[in-house]
Amino acid sequence: MTGGPGLPKRVGLADRLDEVRHRIESASADPSSVRIVAVTKGFPADAVKMALAAGLTDIGENYADELVAKAEEIAAGSADGPPSRPGAVWHYLGAVQRNKVARLAPVVTWWEAVSRVEEGTAIARRSPGATVLVQVDVAGIAGRGGCAPDRVADLVGALRDEALDVAGLMAVGPPGPPEDSRPGFTLVSRLADQLTLPVRSMGMTDDLEVAVSEGSTMVRLGRALFGPRAAKPRPSPARPRPPLDRP
Repeated sequence: MTGGPGLPKRVGLADRLDEVRHRIESASADPSSVRIVAVTKGFPADAVKMALAAGLTDIGENYADELVAKAEEIAAGSADGPPSRPGAVWHYLGAVQRNKVARLAPVVTWWEAVSRVEEGTAIARRSPGATVLVQVDVAGIAGRGGCAPDRVADLVGALRDEALDVAGLMAVGPPGPPEDSRPGFTLVSRLADQLTLPVRSMGMTDDLEVAVSEGSTMVRLGRALFGPRAAKPRPSPARPRPPLDRP
């Protein structure tokens, strides 16, 4: 049985989860220390339900509207579900837009991509004491987001001054071969050690092993768990207007 377009079979998720755990075990001296965040971006809310049924309670979303809509759907259906089923722990993975913090604050537990103190201030105003991760820019790609490595310590201190719980650091590796991510992940782990931060959210589907071998304690996985996302339909090209008749 499938959950709709772009959604894997339930047995497929179980198989993929087994493979993910095997990959983690192959790269980590302490696999139990690695937390799996199921990234359901682009999939329907049924993907969240499948993840929860498989015991994956950490759910990641990149877009504010998508996260809120799915959280509302999951909460609305929880009264009809098995009483023993755990609830979702929502991770917001996208850039923090201050005008959307108010909608996100009631449901988000982990803010994974804080790059500026202004973002932290907005979060602290709506969710005092919230758990945040500082995103470190390890790729140097314009528009990717993240704090420059040499400014991470200052940002961590400023966020703590906002009474936020700065639990760790987060990074997105550069596109390309997985090994290209290693220098950045090594840097993030070193910074986390220097700042005595326990959480290192590093690694996605392609560079999971590299991240785990460099000390990741949290991996964010979409395709590895749910398969490829359905391609977005391309808009039909506009038809050229017929020329106007001239007298």
